[in-house]
Amino acid sequence: MSGWDVRLAWRTFNLNWIPIAALGVVLLLGIAWTDFSLEPVAIGFVAAVVFGLALIVYIHAFVRAEAADPKLIFWLGTTAQVILVTAIIGPLSYIANALNWPLQDQALLSIDRAMGLDPESIAAFTNHHPWLAKCFDTGYGFIKWPLLGVPVILAMTLRLVRLQQFVLALSIALALTILISVFVPAVGTFYGLNLSPSERFPFINSSFYTAQLRDILSLRDGSLRHLELFNMAGIVSFPSFHAASAVLYMWALWPVRGIRSAMIVINALTIIAAPVIGAHYVIDIIGGVALAAGSILLAKHLFRIHASRNAADAVANSSDKTMPQLVLSQG
Repeated sequence: MSGWDVRLAWRTFNLNWIPIAALGVVLLLGIAWTDFSLEPVAIGFVAAVVFGLALIVYIHAFVRAEAADPKLIFWLGTTAQVILVTAIIGPLSYIANALNWPLQDQALLSIDRAMGLDPESIAAFTNHHPWLAKCFDTGYGFIKWPLLGVPVILAMTLRLVRLQQFVLALSIALALTILISVFVPAVGTFYGLNLSPSERFPFINSSFYTAQLRDILSLRDGSLRHLELFNMAGIVSFPSFHAASAVLYMWALWPVRGIRSAMIVINALTIIAAPVIGAHYVIDIIGGVALAAGSILLAKHLFRIHASRNAADAVANSSDKTMPQLVLSQG
């Protein structure tokens, strides 16, 4: 692989394994120190996929060296990192919720109402417009696809620096989400309002909330301790990672002009749908957006430090004193 930006992206890619590994260590410690267990087949399958992708990447990078294809390497490599960090964070969110910090639904509901936004009124309006409920249901499910689409698009368009910043920002955002959720656990708006969404709002898909309610209550009473990776629900209310991920996706793909408008529309719909389909309080959404913004800024700051150090090393060892400076303005 040649080119200063490609080499810098490769070094950053290798460093991005560190925060992911740190989250993995925290998960292993959580399993070891508690009575939780993980269903081995699903974890083994994910580990095999990640290992296989990483093996292809490193063999290709070292065997072909300067002739290696950066598009292939960064697509497969960052896909492996994204799969691994999301597989780690799911069980970790369950262990964090089992710490049984007092539920904060009433506090979050009070904040929403203090802003003049009542979750029941929002849900009622949506239920009275079934077409809107269907749009929200579709929009809420969009969170999955960009997660694997971002590595493909940024790798194919050679936005390699932005891709590494995205993976780092994603890892930071996920870690902070779990940390915050320990101290601000909540079930969701319908729980705070003490109503049954299937009875009160029949046109709204409440399956996400129902799964969340089931698992949170089971975690808190101790009846759920065996975790099945592919059957987990999104149990974090504050901050909303749906909102955070939507912001991360929009920022990551902003340089790709051909899909910028579509990404804005899709991810804006995801954010708007979260209070209804995900039973998120509006303050959850605000918290998620703020979390994403902070994670992006921190990731860019850490990248600039890393880039500056690499530039200094390159200048010291190269006769071309201007080349390393080109990458410092990227991202």
